[in-house]
Amino acid sequence: MAENIIYCYSGSGHCLGMAKTIAKILGDTDIVMMRSFPAITDASQAKRVGFIFSCFAGGLPGDVENYVKSIHIAPGAYKFAVEQYAGYLGCGLRKIDDIVHLDYWDGISNHSTAIWLMPHALTIPPTTPKMAQERIDRKAKEIGAAVRLGQRSEKRPPKEAAFELMSKSLSKSHAKRIKTFAASDACIGCGTCEKVCPRNNIRLVGGKPSFGENCIGCLSCVQLCPKAAIDIGKVTKKRQRYPNKQISPAELTEKVIHID
Repeated sequence: MAENIIYCYSGSGHCLGMAKTIAKILGDTDIVMMRSFPAITDASQAKRVGFIFSCFAGGLPGDVENYVKSIHIAPGAYKFAVEQYAGYLGCGLRKIDDIVHLDYWDGISNHSTAIWLMPHALTIPPTTPKMAQERIDRKAKEIGAAVRLGQRSEKRPPKEAAFELMSKSLSKSHAKRIKTFAASDACIGCGTCEKVCPRNNIRLVGGKPSFGENCIGCLSCVQLCPKAAIDIGKVTKKRQRYPNKQISPAELTEKVIHID
């Protein structure tokens, strides 16, 4: 087993990019993806155990909370977590802290990838994708250095009970949103959407994607389509996509990525 394990949830590559940067600083790190049930749940031999994820509707993405509960960590291991969020931190960090008792935590804002809700460029203060990526890369290096030195946060993550209620509300409304997923004539039938869906919820029928109802709203299909051919109703048709260009779709589908 690697000396360090980072459990990562990433829909469009931004959190995985951060995990890889931190892993390179720590060395000998397994990045275990949490887009589906993690391939490694026994982390009892790891010196450091981290969690990197994005804010979903003010809470944790998909089944991440249950996945974290399934992970076995040694009592003396150093535990950390990092969240990327669009406008607010939400309650995700606190939920993980309640389960594993974090030693260190941090968060950083990024452009929104939930383009059914808002254009990703709607940030305060305004920043370009290039500038945002450079800022996140710098932050990842700072966090990696802090984790390597064993720094500890003075306070627990904020509870933010209101965001927990909002998360439940938006999760329920997603069931209606699923029915509006569709591919335009720009679709070339490449199958990227089918490959990156963590729930096997997309299949090609006659060269076009067919969407089921087992969707968690990661938007990998929308963000990673090479032709921007997948939309959620009409609202996303004119909105720019925001995938991490440093991360390939194939990397997102891996179960474990080792960084020496």
